[in-house]
Amino acid sequence: MRFPRKQQGAAAVELGFLLIPLVLLAFGVSEYGRAIYQYNTLVKATRDATRYLSAQGPGNATTISAAKCLAVYGDASCTSTTPLVPDLTTDMVSVCDSISCPSTNLNQATGSGVINLVTVTISGYPFTSLVPFVAPSITFNNISTTMRQIL
Repeated sequence: MRFPRKQQGAAAVELGFLLIPLVLLAFGVSEYGRAIYQYNTLVKATRDATRYLSAQGPGNATTISAAKCLAVYGDASCTSTTPLVPDLTTDMVSVCDSISCPSTNLNQATGSGVINLVTVTISGYPFTSLVPFVAPSITFNNISTTMRQIL
């Protein structure tokens, strides 16, 4: 079937009009997915560090340092040089146990007695967008996990 001469190139013009919004939409969705992936990685990192500390005694500087390394690098010895997510440092990780935060984590009453808590928090993590004109760079709120610690 042959198109009339007036219709030639109309599809190319329509594609030109729609291509820019479609590319912006694709980049926006991919950056949103990257942000969710990095946030989820940070949540799992705090959970792993808190789980490690929940089996340790409170106030030990060595185990607190190891937990920070676990949250940032994925191992307790800090032997890895690449963090789990870009730009994450041990300075962003804070640990609160029954010694360092007695008002919130020491002798918390429950229905079956008192428990000590341990909390690992990652604060101020900057998500840097690869496509800043589509998705702006943001700073995540505090990401923390609290668990029961041995007495």
